[in-house]
Amino acid sequence: MSFIGNLIWFLLGGFILGLGWIIAGILWCITIIGIPLGIQCFKIAGVAMFPFGRKITYSDGAMSLILNIFWICISGVELAVAHLIIGLLFCITIVGIPFGKQHFKLAQVALLPFGTYTF
Repeated sequence: MSFIGNLIWFLLGGFILGLGWIIAGILWCITIIGIPLGIQCFKIAGVAMFPFGRKITYSDGAMSLILNIFWICISGVELAVAHLIIGLLFCITIVGIPFGKQHFKLAQVALLPFGTYTF
């Protein structure tokens, strides 16, 4: 199921979504201060392109907390709200519910990307 879900996801918008995260990562990496944020964008791009079958775990730490607060102030809220809206639109139909659930997972990662691990 995860292979078919990832294939459909990638063809119907996952590529563009992941490309957006890659572009955001490149823009963050232009500055030295933004390199940790850019690296997280690259990690999220992988999840955004192929979300099915991936689990996300969270760990806590002082540096993750500081970077998450900085991220929320800059762009985290907007990205999370966008994923929530898209997820709600997908959940209107029964066929779109699995894709909506993946957008809800991406909304959580977009809001608090630091301290997350995907496997």
